[in-house]
Amino acid sequence: MGPSSEVKQGAVEGKGPLSALFVEDSPLDAELLARHLRHNGYELNYSRVDGSADFRIAVRQQKWDIILCDYQMPAFGVEAALGILKELRLDVPFIVVSGAAGEDLAVEVMKSGAHDYVLKYRLARLVPAIERERREALARQERAAALRKVGYLAAIVDSTSEAIIGHDVEGVIATWNWGAEQLFGYTADEALGKSIFMIFPPDARAPVTQLLESLVRGEDCAPIEIKGLCKVGASVDLALTISPIKDADGQLIGVSSLAYDVTERKHLEEERKKMIQQLNETLSRVKTLSGLLPICASCKKVRDDHGYWQKLEIFVHEHSEAEFSHSICPDCMETLYPQFVKPKEPVKAPGSPTGMET
Repeated sequence: MGPSSEVKQGAVEGKGPLSALFVEDSPLDAELLARHLRHNGYELNYSRVDGSADFRIAVRQQKWDIILCDYQMPAFGVEAALGILKELRLDVPFIVVSGAAGEDLAVEVMKSGAHDYVLKYRLARLVPAIERERREALARQERAAALRKVGYLAAIVDSTSEAIIGHDVEGVIATWNWGAEQLFGYTADEALGKSIFMIFPPDARAPVTQLLESLVRGEDCAPIEIKGLCKVGASVDLALTISPIKDADGQLIGVSSLAYDVTERKHLEEERKKMIQQLNETLSRVKTLSGLLPICASCKKVRDDHGYWQKLEIFVHEHSEAEFSHSICPDCMETLYPQFVKPKEPVKAPGSPTGMET
């Protein structure tokens, strides 16, 4: 701590460990305070400082359970010590221990920021004061941590792209985050105090009312997809989740509505459905032939699935996309209409010099 610092340590069974910083110019008075605290069951570790520089070093280098400060010292005092704590933003229980009496003096040090004032010849009040201030310091630290947590959560809510809206069970808006501004087009000033129903078209408000009524009855609400309404009048497809906000006793004190835009997803789904429908329609028109087909060896009719005999072209047409055009093959032409068939030229045997038919 420096040349003017002393460290005394001791341990007895009792209230447990106590780390104390004595701001005291008298080593004897500091030792008397230490004996008193050890006598009352503390496992005491303490340091003594009597100047500004040593005090600043002590509070920066170590975490203290309590600071006990003399009121009257030649070069350092209560206001200077409290000023350093404020400058360093340290919350340490600070009790003035002084031989000077007077109600005005006690009021003065309390106004300066001290947590309590104890006279040196009434040290019986010291231990209760220490315990009380330690409890209150712990409570302050817990409240500060809770506020930091709330602030952190609020920052998350405010910066998320999803619309997160806090409102009561009647739908009166209490909080409106950045995501809600981006999605619906209303600023927080425009939305706060208004009804949540302003972001839903008239035909979509009944489902929201039913969800709110379910929350009041203590029922869980499943997410729904619903139409939303923007400030400019455009509609938007929403995925909406409504959740209860409860206090520590489980009582419903508000509602949180989370909404995000699913318009693009809905559009893609509709396109996908159309494509599937078109594909099914196309496939329904495409017919294929497979398996064993009974066909007459004489007339060439085909027996269908119902046992009827059909002309081959009719059967094929009904079971495929094939279309028929009637014609006559060369062999049938020669048999049926020989008069229209040109006679065939004789075929010469290969290598025959006389050109005789083979």
